This record gives sequence, structure tokens and C-alpha cells, in this order.
Amino acid sequence: MSIEQSVEQLCEYQAVARILHNLFCHYPEAELIANFKDNDVAATWPEFANRSDNQQGRDALTAYLNQWDESEHLMDLKVDYGQLFFGPGEPKAIPQGSAYLGEDQVHFDASTIALIDFYKQYGVSFELEMPQPVDHIGLFFSVLDSSFAQLVEAKTNPESDVDEQQLTQFIQVLLQQHMLPWAGRCLELAKINAETDFYLAIALLANDYLAELTDAFKVIPMPRKLFR
Repeated sequence: MSIEQSVEQLCEYQAVARILHNLFCHYPEAELIANFKDNDVAATWPEFANRSDNQQGRDALTAYLNQWDESEHLMDLKVDYGQLFFGPGEPKAIPQGSAYLGEDQVHFDASTIALIDFYKQYGVSFELEMPQPVDHIGLFFSVLDSSFAQLVEAKTNPESDVDEQQLTQFIQVLLQQHMLPWAGRCLELAKINAETDFYLAIALLANDYLAELTDAFKVIPMPRKLFR
């Protein structure tokens, strides 16, 4: 099965993965929203295949950025991130895959171990500012960021030693077996429970992004029973 993306497409995929990694792993700061406004992220976000989630997400992001006032909205934005992804208490959209794939609802279960073994097979490791379970959705986006950067390197540098076929297969398996079976449910819960248009937008845009990768890399997600 032939998988072929242009350097431009891969650069788009990498840029979005990097943004989503930061958004899901860190509490929002005023500087982040200022950067979104200054760079007109809502307008420049890739449209991909013009899916409804993409349009709705960009509309919600535009609406949020247009009314942004740091003094009025920053604390509400931080509270929204906390109640969705961090706590206190149980987050509404727990960002770890084990919460969805494990019947016992623990942070380190068989699905986490399988992911760790998969990463060891391909030499993937993390240097984290804060300890996070390896199956945190934000870390998946970090791995995708790095993977797309390597694919760009393979396509643009004749002397690159990156095995493009092996790396493409890595991305396919990562999506098929370890991320897509549960990530859509996490993002659905984020969409349902978001109290700001900002995190509503991010949930919609992240879901559209995963749909784009599913199509681009010809992935059929592995069916798994979900426990939330």
C-alpha cells in the first residue's frame, strides 16, 4: 500500500502536532493566546479535507480570540483546562489512554505497557519537564511531531539515514493500535464538557487532525472496548 505525502503536507502535520502537544500538556498562559492572535492561528490553521469539525473548530477559535481579554478570561481558561484534563478531582476528559482501555481504570495497565514496549522497539524516549504517563494524549502529539520532522528530513536531505518506510510504518501502528482506539472518545468528552470556546475549538481541531492522519496514512483503527 503506497503512502506518499509532500514535504508541505508533512510540515503542516508537524506544526499542528507541536501545537496540540503544547496545548494538551500545559496549562494555558496569556502569552499563548497572544501568540495565537498575533499569528492569526484560527485563519491559518490547515483546512485539510474541509470536514465539519475543522470548520466548527476554526469558527470557535475565531470567536474566542476575538473576545479575548486577559484580565477577564485567563483564569476561566486555566480552570477549563484543569477541569478537562488535569484536576483537581477526576478530569472530565482524562488524557491518558489507560483510562479508556483498562477495565480497572488505573494509570499504568496492559495498554500502557504495550505502548512502552512499542516505543522501546523503535528507540522512542522522552525528556519531560513534568512526569506524565507515557500514554498522555499530549505525548502522542509530541511523538508525531518528531516523526513528521524525521520524514521531512528524509525527503529533503539526500544524505539522511532515516528509513522512510520504517518510520511510516511506525506512525501507522502508533495511530492504529495505540492512539486512535481511544483518543476520539477523549476528545468527544472534551468537546462535551468544555466551558470555553477555546477548548471546544481545540477538541474539534484535534479530532479533525486525527481524521486527516487516519486518511493520509490509510489507517483502520483497531477496535477496542472502551470503559468510559
